[in-house]
Amino acid sequence: MENVSRFGHVVMLGPTNAGKSTLLNRLIGQKISIVSPKPQTTRNSISGIITQGDLQAVFLDTPGLHRQKRGIAPLLLRSAYAALGQADVVLLILDAAQYARRLDGLAPDLRPIVKAVGDGRLPVLIALNKADVVREKARLLPVLAAVSEALPAAELFPISALTGLGVDDLLTALMSRLPEGAHQFDPDEVSTAPVRFLAAEIVREKLFLALGEELPYSTAVTIEDWDERSKPGLTKIRAAIHVARESHKPMVIGKGGERLKDVGQKARADIEEMLGGQVFLELWVKVRPDWTDDRAFLRDLGLGQ
Repeated sequence: MENVSRFGHVVMLGPTNAGKSTLLNRLIGQKISIVSPKPQTTRNSISGIITQGDLQAVFLDTPGLHRQKRGIAPLLLRSAYAALGQADVVLLILDAAQYARRLDGLAPDLRPIVKAVGDGRLPVLIALNKADVVREKARLLPVLAAVSEALPAAELFPISALTGLGVDDLLTALMSRLPEGAHQFDPDEVSTAPVRFLAAEIVREKLFLALGEELPYSTAVTIEDWDERSKPGLTKIRAAIHVARESHKPMVIGKGGERLKDVGQKARADIEEMLGGQVFLELWVKVRPDWTDDRAFLRDLGLGQ
C-alpha cells in the first residue's frame, strides 16, 4: 500500500509568555524564533518547517494574544488572528504553571481564542506547557475541565517545551492530522523566513534580554547591508537598531558602549551558528521618532498593511 503524502499549516496560538517560540524551536530542532521572558517578544508570524517522510508541516509561531491597545500591540493581535486563515491544524499553547496557580479555569482573555477556533472547522490540539514545574498535578484539573468544556473536540497534551517532556507525542498527533497534499519545501529546509530576517530577530532578542524593563518595545532592528562576497568565508552584516526617542539612544548603547558591544557579541555568536561561518556584525543606533506610528516603516518590518 502506498504511503499518503500530507502537507499543511499548523498555527500556534496562545497568550503572551505561554512558550510558543520555545516550543517551535524545540519542534524544529534549532533556533528560528527568538525567546525572551518578556511578553510580545514575537512580532511577526515566524514559520518553521518539519518534514518526516511523507509528512510535511509548516508551523506558524504567532504574536502572543493580549488585551493591550497601545503602540503596535493591536497590529500584533491582528497578525496572530490573521494566521488562522492559513491553518489546517490549530495548536493552542497554554501556560500550565500559570493556570495551576489560578485554580479558576480559563482566563477571560482566552475567550476570544476559544470563539475563534471552537467552531469545529479545524482540528485543535492544546499543549499545556510548563507542566514539568507543576508539582501538584491535581492543580491542573480545573483548567483541564474548563478547556474540555470550552473545546470538547480538542486533544490535550501536558508538555514541557524546555525539557522536551511530551513534545514527541504532541508532534506525532499534529503531523497525523495534516490534510493530504504534496510537499512544498525541500526536506532540509527548516524555515520560510529569509536569513536576513532571522539575523535581525537574533539582534532584537539580545536587545530584549539586555534592556530589562527599560525600553525593549520601543526598539526595532533592520539589516542595512549584507555582504558575503568581499571576503570569502566571512559575512559582513550592518544592522540598525531603531529607537523612538533621542533619550533612548544612550540606554541602548550603555555606559562606554558596553551594552551595545555585549548585544553585538552575543548576536554575532548566534548568527554564526545559524550561518555556519564567520560573521562580522556592525551595530549602530538610529533615532526614528515615533516609529510605532509610522505605517510605511511598520510595513517594512512586516507589520500592518
